[in-house]
Amino acid sequence: MAIWVPELGGRRGPKYLQIVEALTESITAGALRPGDRLPPHRELAYQLGLSPNTTSRAYGEAVNRALIRGEIGRGTFVRGPSSPPVWKDRADLRRVADGPIDLSRNLPLPGLAGAALTRSCAAMGASGGLEALADYQTDADLERHQAAARTWIAHHGLETCEEVMTTNGAQHGIFCALTALTEPSGLLLVQPLCYQPVIAMARNLGLKLATLACDADGPCPQDLDRLCRERMVSAIYLTPTLDTPTGRTMSAARRADLAEVIRAHGACLIEDDVFALYQPERPAPIATLVPEQTIYVTSVSKCLAPGLRVGFVHAPQAVAARLRAAINLTVWMTPPITADIVSRWMRDGTASQLADAQISASVERQALAKRILKDYLPATPAAGLHLWLTLPEGWTADLMCMRAARRGVLLANGTAFAVPAPAGSGTPASGTNAVRISLGHEADTARVESGLTILKSLLDAGPEYTEPWL
Repeated sequence: MAIWVPELGGRRGPKYLQIVEALTESITAGALRPGDRLPPHRELAYQLGLSPNTTSRAYGEAVNRALIRGEIGRGTFVRGPSSPPVWKDRADLRRVADGPIDLSRNLPLPGLAGAALTRSCAAMGASGGLEALADYQTDADLERHQAAARTWIAHHGLETCEEVMTTNGAQHGIFCALTALTEPSGLLLVQPLCYQPVIAMARNLGLKLATLACDADGPCPQDLDRLCRERMVSAIYLTPTLDTPTGRTMSAARRADLAEVIRAHGACLIEDDVFALYQPERPAPIATLVPEQTIYVTSVSKCLAPGLRVGFVHAPQAVAARLRAAINLTVWMTPPITADIVSRWMRDGTASQLADAQISASVERQALAKRILKDYLPATPAAGLHLWLTLPEGWTADLMCMRAARRGVLLANGTAFAVPAPAGSGTPASGTNAVRISLGHEADTARVESGLTILKSLLDAGPEYTEPWL
């Protein structure tokens, strides 16, 4: 165990962030090395004269920033380059008007659906329909919700008359797809930088992960072909439009090349398309090219209201029964009241209006970010709710996150999205010296502008600059 007691004298801000700041500095300076075990949070609290809640919160924030990892029954350790990232969801996603400016959480703008939700609930109450929605869904409910799902999926470019299924958001849909397609020790192919919950799902399902070589247009078809020839692949997970975290959108030609490889090998693709509506010029989903081998997942959470937790899954008939069983096993059904609200909004046009409002707001915030950070962002147009900022020479993601947090701005550390690739299983993650900037979580555009301005000032000053009070 490393004998580590941080020096907090002279630091500013909440004590838990002071501990995270000192931890980052110790790791950067080499005083703490990958694999070093940290003191238990209660012991550290005693040494510093603080409450255990404060040190526990500090360790939790350090996990979120991919600085450390916790192992049940063993302790807390400094992460190394090959340490698996630990996804730790924060249940408290309230949007606050003060405190740190949070550019780390990839959520749509809040508040846009409130008035519509009030009207819909009042109408449902006046019609006497709420009592029925407190019970199990009927066949009529199911038919109505499936019609809404087909309408939403059609907006994404995938026309279908087949059965689609509702889930508790896209994340639940992805988990059910993995459950339907894989068995323990199965191989899941992903990109080297991947949506964090998928990494956690794979770990909890006992799956092996292998990474696909990527270029500027996304996964390379040649490497997908190689892995499908050399190994028994259970499933492939891709986000072709506005990828998390890179924000990249694959070209139509790349999608066609990947679909050809998938078809040739009889592979199964899970296509995550939750951000598609934010990219008006997007190519058609891969599912349109190889529908018999693709489970297509989307949701309303990123475009309408995240609290509704309604996702939609379209699957080929060959796996539909297994997918339906996985949904029934995990939640039995999407809550009828939320599914009914969404179906109402699809029918009366509210869904289109809310989606248009979210898309317009995202365009404005992308333009704001482009204006402020133009010297540090690529010239290519950006869309959606987030940006991927590759840091200039001399910076590390840890250092940038620490400096930004010190100035009251929270960012997502690029290393948290990296998939460790065992030797021979794919291409190791690269490009992790970056941060993801999420533009939708903050309700007030002025706070977003302030956060981006602070980030620009840090980049302009360079990694060598030390603020006077430190």
